[in-house]
Amino acid sequence: MAGEDSKLANGATFIDFQTDPSRYRHWKLDVAGDVATLTMDVDENGGLFEGYLLKLNSYDLGVDIELADAVQRLRFEHPEVKAVVLRSGKNRVFCAGANIRMLAGSTHAHKVNFCKFTNETRNGIEDSSANSGQRFICVVNGTAAGGGYELALAADHIVLADDGSAAVALPEVPLLAVLPGTGGLTRVVDKRKVRRDHADYFCTIEEGVKGRRAVQWRLVDELAPNSRLEAKVAERARAFAEASPRAGAGQKGIALTPLKRVIGDDGVHYGFVDVEINRAARIATITIKAPDEAPPADIAGLVARGADLWSLQAARELDDAILHLRINELGLAMLVFKSHGDSAKVLAYDALLEAHKDHWLVNEIRHYWKRVLKRVDVTSRTLVALVEPGSCFAGTLAELVFAADRSYMLIGEKQGDNRPPATLVLSSANFGPYPMSHGLTRLEARLQADPADLEAAKARIGDTLDAQTAEELGLVTFALDDIDWDDEVRVFLEERASFSPDSLTGMEANLRFVGPETMESKIFARLTAWQNWIFQRPNAVGPDGALRRYGTGERAQFDMTRV
Repeated sequence: MAGEDSKLANGATFIDFQTDPSRYRHWKLDVAGDVATLTMDVDENGGLFEGYLLKLNSYDLGVDIELADAVQRLRFEHPEVKAVVLRSGKNRVFCAGANIRMLAGSTHAHKVNFCKFTNETRNGIEDSSANSGQRFICVVNGTAAGGGYELALAADHIVLADDGSAAVALPEVPLLAVLPGTGGLTRVVDKRKVRRDHADYFCTIEEGVKGRRAVQWRLVDELAPNSRLEAKVAERARAFAEASPRAGAGQKGIALTPLKRVIGDDGVHYGFVDVEINRAARIATITIKAPDEAPPADIAGLVARGADLWSLQAARELDDAILHLRINELGLAMLVFKSHGDSAKVLAYDALLEAHKDHWLVNEIRHYWKRVLKRVDVTSRTLVALVEPGSCFAGTLAELVFAADRSYMLIGEKQGDNRPPATLVLSSANFGPYPMSHGLTRLEARLQADPADLEAAKARIGDTLDAQTAEELGLVTFALDDIDWDDEVRVFLEERASFSPDSLTGMEANLRFVGPETMESKIFARLTAWQNWIFQRPNAVGPDGALRRYGTGERAQFDMTRV
């Protein structure tokens, strides 16, 4: 189960991101026609680690793993759902936010990975609203503080109980000496358009804002007295459902069956994704295999394959692998991407998805690939792609080459290797369906200097590109011949592993997201960078810091130097 207490070869406690509704401890999912209800009722004894109780619907990573799973299942298993109501199962409290004792006792790495995953989950809620037509309504029946209000902010509409005590708050600065960790600052001003001076006041008071002022300042959308709360929520859910463009009504969803995987000392092994871990070299090699069989002939065949369809299964396996490596293998410096198999079959699946892109299930699969690739983009490891003989970096899989910080491609054949020479093939999937967090495709970000370079690449859709052509088009970093390949790659990997992980994380995050900003990229770039630093400062996590002294009755002692 999520967070089960088992040990990996590196001695760390294993945190599993796979779960299902039968194992939820903190959420209840109910579906009634085109409206679903997600009820947060956190088991205070159900924390991932010892040393804290999840009181007042406070949460840790285990709570959010269940939420992410529920949001994903609503998209794939319930095409009929058009509106989702987020609410609390506890009286007079919505959610107290991230558990403070958990944060105070966690390692720095766990705190940062926790914030990253919760950000991705809330972005996933917004993505579901924007691209799946599942609109979210949040019912705040009491206190929504910190991460609790940030969860509400991810919804399309917030209904606040008008009972004199229900309030929304972002008290992290005055109480904890940190920032709201899940996009609260950005969503308040960028999404809800709260005035900057109002936001400044709101984010520096402990008690929050309630009632009419919360509506006037755009912190919530509407009030409802307790006597009218349920009727108001039902009214809003009905209106949202009727206005939804969700195209799956009358369709049967597909079951997201458990992934088949083997976790061993040497890595994680799935059906189409294989992860080999070399802890001494601090490298994880992720190899993706092309489909074994041709795609279905039509949409009926695609739906019939369900979660076993290569496009969906490979995405789910890669997603699980990335999350596993992020949180369970903290000593790794690099993720090296490889592939093998028939590029033509990868392209055939891309063509199938393109031909049926308006079908609800195909839409979900393509947006899922988009989210998985975004997860790769914001992972704090050096990303390397090795395009070798027998590779199948084509279409969707080629996105991993363009996501990489460095990519190396072998020219021609390798001595003693009878596999066909390395090639790259572009498809329409590389020019729109999978934008990065800042709204550009990976090729747009890569070829930003001259739009003509992007057009030159687009003109080669469907062509089998050898290493020298790929290098000329700007699709790979270096094309190397067999004589230089082993030494060049080895020297790069060894050098990279010797650099400071802190400086590399900062450098890579700066260089990956060139060009414009969006609300999403601000959350991952600005917020993550600042919070990463603030979580290490003594004012927050030192022995006299706010996180350590929270709830003790003692005031935190701050170093007041502004730096």
